[in-house]
Amino acid sequence: MLPFGNLIRRLNFQSKFSRLSACFLTLICLVFIGKGVLAFAATDSQAPPAGTATAAGASVETPAEKGKLSDFSDGEPTIHLSGEGEGENQKYKLSKDVVVEINGLPSQIADLRTGDECSVTKNDMGKVTKIAITRATAGMVVDSTPTSLIVSSDMVNKETYSLAPGAKVLSDGNPATLDQLVKGDDAVLLLDKDKNILKVETTHFNLLSKFWNNFRSNLFKPLLLFFYVGFCIPIVRVAFDFPKAIYQGLTIYLLVSIGWHGGEELAVLSSKSFQQAFSFMIVGFLTNGVIAVLAYWMLRLFVPKLRKVDAATVAAYYGSDSAGTFVTCVGVLQAAHIASAAYMPVMLAIMEIPGCLVGLLLVNRLRAKGMDRRGNMPDEPNYRPRTDEEKANAKSHKWGHVFHEIFFNPGSFLLFGGIFIGYVARLQGLKVVQQDDALFISLFQGLLCLFLLEMGMTASRRLADLRSVNWTFIAFGLVAPNIFALIGLTAAQCLSHALHQPFQLGTYTLFAVLCAAASYIAVPAVQRLAIPEASPSLPLAASLGLTFSYNVTVGIPLYMLIAQILMRQFPVA
Repeated sequence: MLPFGNLIRRLNFQSKFSRLSACFLTLICLVFIGKGVLAFAATDSQAPPAGTATAAGASVETPAEKGKLSDFSDGEPTIHLSGEGEGENQKYKLSKDVVVEINGLPSQIADLRTGDECSVTKNDMGKVTKIAITRATAGMVVDSTPTSLIVSSDMVNKETYSLAPGAKVLSDGNPATLDQLVKGDDAVLLLDKDKNILKVETTHFNLLSKFWNNFRSNLFKPLLLFFYVGFCIPIVRVAFDFPKAIYQGLTIYLLVSIGWHGGEELAVLSSKSFQQAFSFMIVGFLTNGVIAVLAYWMLRLFVPKLRKVDAATVAAYYGSDSAGTFVTCVGVLQAAHIASAAYMPVMLAIMEIPGCLVGLLLVNRLRAKGMDRRGNMPDEPNYRPRTDEEKANAKSHKWGHVFHEIFFNPGSFLLFGGIFIGYVARLQGLKVVQQDDALFISLFQGLLCLFLLEMGMTASRRLADLRSVNWTFIAFGLVAPNIFALIGLTAAQCLSHALHQPFQLGTYTLFAVLCAAASYIAVPAVQRLAIPEASPSLPLAASLGLTFSYNVTVGIPLYMLIAQILMRQFPVA
């Protein structure tokens, strides 16, 4: 009997959602094991054949060792290479006649740079006889002529490179000329000292392979691994509860940290960037308002058995955004070194509001049509008309408290507070913020991992609330985020063309996440005050159990891919 089969039998799950979760986690484990086996096979295949003999008296050269140049000394003639893991730094002594090549051209040790991709060859004395540096520039082909190539590394800034004599040009591995290269293809350039092209190799933009690369690189990042571990805790019935005080502390830290970093970046923005930010905030507010209305329409159309008040409340959740999904996406972008606009944390706070407002308008409309105190409409089962006293109580809602919760909820206040403090501190100079950066920036990734551990536990437990709903409601929680993200990306691209200002890939991705995510902090608080008739469990089951889990695993790499397609197919002049 297979070990995985025995494990699943012993768990004795009580619901189909637990079985589905177990299959998903088993698949992840199998992919992880397969990835390790392939890596081991690739390493084994690169080993030198046994029994290789050399001529008598000849200097024996060992196979080349590769790594990143972390340090070098021209005086003592040594170099340091760092491997992929910690503790893998190696120090090499150089022979007197060491040969240094950068992109195949003769160079000197003084031309080396830390961070260079380096390959070293040693003799039988253990000294380095040759250092080969590959210094590549990667980007997207924007335009080309017979003698020059325009490339963009971030799809915002563009660089023009000229062709050096005797340069190689390859397209999908085949010889080509510069003017035969296709716009939008990925390009890798090897340049000489004067930034002329020695070699350029382009590969066609393949949707499936690009998505698979994004998904695979995201799937096994520590952030997501912590989420998977947390997701498993309720499934395997581990007697562990994440301390509420620690969770609250992590939430406070992450919101203030995002605000702090955003405030620092805002302090150095130009007036042109501020105009762009203001326009984007208006577009973001309107887009999430449209998404809330669309979500309500989709639920009424595809989940007709869902009560109207519950459909309106779920729509409010999806017309808002999720701080947890946002901080996860920030962590993924930081790990991949993908830049985004400094004002995106402000967008997080602004785009939280429309869903609350639309939800309140929809519910008030339902009350005007006769909704009873349990949330049932006249055409729904178990309807009981309100008494005169209940009607009076319904009209006496303290709307001041409701709107205070919308605009001054703890999450938004902490976020804006962090933005304000970071902005004012950075205006006083870099030295003022350097010490605090160690707390608010350097520790961000590690504390985000602990936050995702708790979010995984919460998302897993919320799946149990979906037992009583139709499969179309579950499909909504998984399919709707893709539609909403596409609406957001289209709106962002239209704004970019209207302003004649290209946005960075990270900006597109974060905006898509803000549109695709569903609230689990701000809207529940508003619901508790202003919409007591609605189910408290269904909206959270959809937003946390389904949409959050989907977004952090599949959604983020998918939205990044869609953004890349839009940027390539409809570039901003």
